[in-house]
Amino acid sequence: MSRAAVMPFVLAVAALLALAGCPKLETLDQGSCPKGSTLTWKSFGEDFFASYCNRCHGADLGQRDGAPTTFVFESRDEVYVHRERIYATSAADNDSMPPGPDDPPLAEREKLAEWLACGAP
Repeated sequence: MSRAAVMPFVLAVAALLALAGCPKLETLDQGSCPKGSTLTWKSFGEDFFASYCNRCHGADLGQRDGAPTTFVFESRDEVYVHRERIYATSAADNDSMPPGPDDPPLAEREKLAEWLACGAP
């Protein structure tokens, strides 16, 4: 067999092996809203996004460190539009965002998961 014929097989096996070690991300529809949750935009969301997200997502063009201009999190309505993606990348054990050394601790990510699962009031 030629090298060109074997390469797609090698790449497929490598991809499967890489995925085998990746945790499955929890999605918003898998999250749960605990009865009696008191988290709101004012009591939680606003500070969370100001502290962990808006240094990039709220920055001017050229200072966003790669954050797409369509993802702005300065208001509850802007967050609500992207709530499913935010949950999948930043809530509970999902920790691909934000990238960098100042990531939110797990307790804060769990609050984010709760707030989003409760409809981001």
